[in-house]
Amino acid sequence: MKAMLLNKLSRLEENHSPLEMADLPEPLPNEHEILVKVSTCGVCHTELDEIEGRTPPPQMPVILGHQVVGRVAAAGRAASRFCGAPTRQVGERVGVAWIHSACGKCSHCLEGNENLCPEFSATGRDVNGGYAEYMTVAEDFCYPIPPIFSDAEAAPLLCAGAIGYRSLRLTGLNNGQSLGLTGFGASAHLVLMMVKFRFPNSRVYVFSRSEGERTFARELGAVWAGDTDEEAPEKLSAIIDTTPVWKPVVEALENLEPGGRLVVNAIRKEDVDKYYLLHLDYPTHLWMEKEIKTVANVARSDVREFLELAAEIPIRPEFQEFDLTDANQALFELKSRKIRGAKVLRVAR
Repeated sequence: MKAMLLNKLSRLEENHSPLEMADLPEPLPNEHEILVKVSTCGVCHTELDEIEGRTPPPQMPVILGHQVVGRVAAAGRAASRFCGAPTRQVGERVGVAWIHSACGKCSHCLEGNENLCPEFSATGRDVNGGYAEYMTVAEDFCYPIPPIFSDAEAAPLLCAGAIGYRSLRLTGLNNGQSLGLTGFGASAHLVLMMVKFRFPNSRVYVFSRSEGERTFARELGAVWAGDTDEEAPEKLSAIIDTTPVWKPVVEALENLEPGGRLVVNAIRKEDVDKYYLLHLDYPTHLWMEKEIKTVANVARSDVREFLELAAEIPIRPEFQEFDLTDANQALFELKSRKIRGAKVLRVAR
């Protein structure tokens, strides 16, 4: 099978083609797995973090990709969820997300917070992902795709949408309360769509360095969009930050109302020493019971619940499509902030 392979870490400023096309054997599913013939795979900021060494190190060489849509091509002997006995029918459309597996036994797993499991395993980092024609996955860690979505529309829902859904849930937002979104990429634009449906009386304010992103936010219904260092017209009940830097965090804290909550949805922020160059003032930024909460990964329930919500709304994500062979170009454009919605690789037609 054809696959785009990551063999070593590098910075995209220095290496514009970190992935190499390879011919690899088609993987075989074990007894509880299914084999997925990949149709599309979303391109995520997390892949930039993996390539540039900001996540726990991938098991290299590795096939990236954790927003995978495809069809069941085969099943292991004990796998029956998507192609059960007696017919063993294949061809059902499924999705694969960032969560590849968890132990199922720890307190976090038993509470439904598999994302916090110490044995959490990530698709496209700890095991091969969807930048390839085929991949295997445990049948309990993949999801039926609602028929309302095309393959390309469904791909960004599996990470950008699911992690946005978890971030919004962690804000504790109620209808009528105001929400800020700092950064406006693939995840944030889906959050705005969710808010307009679930909290129709809430006002959404967007902070972004990009004029293009600010314009896009207003088109989708943001009541205001400004730069990351601008002050919102009102104090906000909650803010979701999706940026890789510290300065927007400090600016967001200043824009929160008393008792407001900042939810940081980022795998990693810039180098810690830069933090000390920022001016964090306790009365201005932290006093009055303001909260900071971080988002880590997603649980299976986040993916399932978000796919149902997205179909109900329905959410139609903006996306740009690239051929699998152009994965490096898609990643470099993401790094260069050439973003409007999501980027999706077309693997099979």
